[in-house]
Amino acid sequence: MYDGVLILESLRVGTSLEDVPFVVRKLSKYNATGTSPDQPSVWTAIEFEVEDAHAVSLAEGLASTFDKPGWYADFHNEQEIFVVFPDRVFRYPRGHRASRMEAQAYGRELGVPEPQLDWTD
Repeated sequence: MYDGVLILESLRVGTSLEDVPFVVRKLSKYNATGTSPDQPSVWTAIEFEVEDAHAVSLAEGLASTFDKPGWYADFHNEQEIFVVFPDRVFRYPRGHRASRMEAQAYGRELGVPEPQLDWTD
């Protein structure tokens, strides 16, 4: 089972994520800090779980629905991490420093603010 958080405002208007079963554990709305000028100041967070068998489908679905610039989501289990940006997915073993740095560098290219490049490793 993978755990993650999705910011609802990160989805492109007019898109939908369908046919990927995941469980919503918690919904919350809060004032975000460290946002870019392109990001809203209030975010809706969806904490979720997805079964191993659906992790790749979820990553691909998110990659095709994220807005640009500056959005991503991550989810992980005990062994690996998915970091999903618009049109690109990074999947690597937990603790693999070079892969994490590659994903962070890509996030910077997309305009993700530095404080947001802090997913669980």
